[in-house]
Amino acid sequence: MSPKSVVRLRQAAKKTVAGLPRAFWWLWASTLVNRLGGFVATFLAMYLTAERGYSATFAGLVGALYGLGGVVSAVGAGVLTDRLGRRPTLLVAQVSTALTVAVLGLVQSPAAIAVVACLVGMTSNASRPAVQAMMADIVAPEDRVRAFALNYWAINLGFAFSAMAAGLIAKHGYLTLFLSDAAMTLLCAVIVFVKLPESRPERNADGPAADEPETGLGTVLRDRPFMAVVALSYLLASLFLQGFVALPVAMGADGLSSSDFGLAIATNGVLIVAVQIPVTRFIEHRDPAPLLVMSALLTGCGFGLTAFAGSVGLYALTVAVWTLGEIINSPTQMGLVARLSPTHGRGRYQGMYVLSWSLASLTGPLVGGAVIDHFGADTLWAASAVVGAVAAAGYAALGRKLRARPVGTVEEAEDRAAAAPVVRDADPVG
Repeated sequence: MSPKSVVRLRQAAKKTVAGLPRAFWWLWASTLVNRLGGFVATFLAMYLTAERGYSATFAGLVGALYGLGGVVSAVGAGVLTDRLGRRPTLLVAQVSTALTVAVLGLVQSPAAIAVVACLVGMTSNASRPAVQAMMADIVAPEDRVRAFALNYWAINLGFAFSAMAAGLIAKHGYLTLFLSDAAMTLLCAVIVFVKLPESRPERNADGPAADEPETGLGTVLRDRPFMAVVALSYLLASLFLQGFVALPVAMGADGLSSSDFGLAIATNGVLIVAVQIPVTRFIEHRDPAPLLVMSALLTGCGFGLTAFAGSVGLYALTVAVWTLGEIINSPTQMGLVARLSPTHGRGRYQGMYVLSWSLASLTGPLVGGAVIDHFGADTLWAASAVVGAVAAAGYAALGRKLRARPVGTVEEAEDRAAAAPVVRDADPVG
């Protein structure tokens, strides 16, 4: 690499991290630590079948209960985020996750495993609305897409490491895996407790949101543009999950091995880590609707093309296509959710958004498996292309509605005030 290229890379890296408050970086660090230790969710099915000798059906049931726990906690945690605050919700969720993960490694009976797995899904998902609401609190509106992208990058970097490390740790016994996960989650709680003060805006403070009306769940459900985002998020999340559920089944039917699937799906993590940040720098100040349309089309196209794949290389190519859709979709959509969320209702709005992913985690694998069993994998991939096109049309219609909205919302007031001095919990980095 030439010296000029090195200088350009350093300048790009500095611009990527410049201007974000120190509190964001501590929140980012807690996310990275959490994902570095996210062993149990990845290897739960293998633990139940290979280590404990349970059937694939029981493993599927436990996985569904894990997802059900996430569905239950998504909205409830959003309400707690607004009522109790971001920091208390995060601390309770992370400490509870550490305890339930440790217990899951110790329980023996099938009934106990099923119940505790549901509790793990519930507690682990409860931190997400608080994290995303806190991020919207502490980051200026013009920097939120970049901040969400950096957080998403940390999630995938941590996942890539944990997936590799978990296999090595499991050689020393699966209990070590569970206890390591619990220890890393407790470390996250320590970071939050020591470094992150409460960020929830106070109603008696001056600013554009001072007189904002009370936000209840009914307010969220009546917000049609936002609920459209939730519905469209559910559609795309259901597609993304097929890459980890239906794709290995289809590759196995083509005579490919689990290691072949590992090579193909590794494209997803490698591509996100490699290009998430530069892509975000290109898209962060653009109209979100066309970007979301593009992301839906890329996602649908990527999964649709899977019907024509037959080798590891071609499968990896299709993964690359829908991963590009994921790279564009994630920070853009999370930035749009923050934009549509009233200041004092961010927890409830983020909880409803998290619910879309939780529901997809619960129903996506069931629908994908049923379609493959009854109609074949090619039908699933064709249907995925249709779902991507429907989502693209939905985002296009949503964009027209958002452009027609009257000026004067709290978020627009925040945008206009973004250049003004902002009181932050710590000095900005860079």
